[in-house]
Amino acid sequence: MDFETKGIFSSGTNKRDDLLETESKWEIFSPVSLIILCTMSILFIRSAQAYTGGNQWQMQVIWVIIGFSIYVIVSVVDYHFWMRFAHIIYVLGVISLVLVFLWPQKYGAQRWIDLGLFKIQPSEFAKIVTLILGASIMARSEIGNLKDSLKGICKLGFCFVCPMFLIFKQPDLGSTLVFPPIAFSILYVARIPYRFFVATALLFVVIIGVLGYDVFRYYQYKSENPHPNEAIVAYEDTTLIPLKDYQRKRILTFLAPEVMDPNGIGANWNRIQALIAVATGGISGKGLGNGMQAKLGYLPSAVAHNDFIFAVLAEESGFVGGMTAIAAYFLLIFGCLKVASKASDRFGAMLAIGVSVLLMTHVFINIGMTIGITPITGLPLPFLSYGGSFLISCFILLGLVQSVYRHRKEFR
Repeated sequence: MDFETKGIFSSGTNKRDDLLETESKWEIFSPVSLIILCTMSILFIRSAQAYTGGNQWQMQVIWVIIGFSIYVIVSVVDYHFWMRFAHIIYVLGVISLVLVFLWPQKYGAQRWIDLGLFKIQPSEFAKIVTLILGASIMARSEIGNLKDSLKGICKLGFCFVCPMFLIFKQPDLGSTLVFPPIAFSILYVARIPYRFFVATALLFVVIIGVLGYDVFRYYQYKSENPHPNEAIVAYEDTTLIPLKDYQRKRILTFLAPEVMDPNGIGANWNRIQALIAVATGGISGKGLGNGMQAKLGYLPSAVAHNDFIFAVLAEESGFVGGMTAIAAYFLLIFGCLKVASKASDRFGAMLAIGVSVLLMTHVFINIGMTIGITPITGLPLPFLSYGGSFLISCFILLGLVQSVYRHRKEFR
């Protein structure tokens, strides 16, 4: 498809005034949404940590300043620059994922490179470099019928499987699950024949069935054994599904909470407390700093300011605050999709839609686990959850989208 005359999602020709209108809206909505979300982040991280003496909100201010500076730099650089060096930055990203295994485990996982003054979580940046290389591969691939497209699909598959495997081994199932939607968004923009998506959907159903059987068998095996800890070790030695015990527990707790945690004091505790926080927030909330779940420790301080920051936000600012955050996300994601539809080439369109899908996946899973419609995975909420690596990576992603529309051929 000729992206200079036809948008990826439209059938008509682009008009200059339409393009200007789209870019004008993006320039307005993008900064406004970022300001809203980053301000909320600092306020509610401070609120969540107010009674534990934490200084995370101060660190978040620093990360916001650094992230926004990088966002400006990335937006100024022509996005085709990253296409030329896609393989190099991808290799560096994969190497960083290997390096995490040189550091000792923390909280039962090896996800960080500890540099003393601060820690880096390479998996967040691996999402970016994988998106860039994946978009670069498919932008250069010849797409026709399914047979002609297989070479590009196989290259894309290898590009995504490598970081997914390393991240899964950390273990970080939540981040691993973010990669497939990004890959499919790239394939969609590449105009891969729909038969591929149908076949993949069927394969996905089979995988879900196998995982479901594994989790059910795990529960049976554990409940029938008088020594649960020994049963866990024995089961993990015999199963071919490489899930950890806590990952199976999370899935089972989501599917059957009344069986796994009937009293709500075990694996289901955080989920119940998050639901209470959201439910008691009402329309306008209890007021900044007046939330009881985090203050009294019912929502543990270890997760209140990151994975469950939306619960703190909803309790203290209510339905109004929650919907304000969701509206800000909608504007960001919709803006990314609009930029993708107006991109002048496939690479730009793939970058923009990949970013929108990545953000959408994080938002859906995080808010979903807070209100109880998805399992707890530990995925942070873009621009709201505490964390330097994730926040900076989100700014880089939006900087790439900004670069896509800034460097359209019409304005060169």
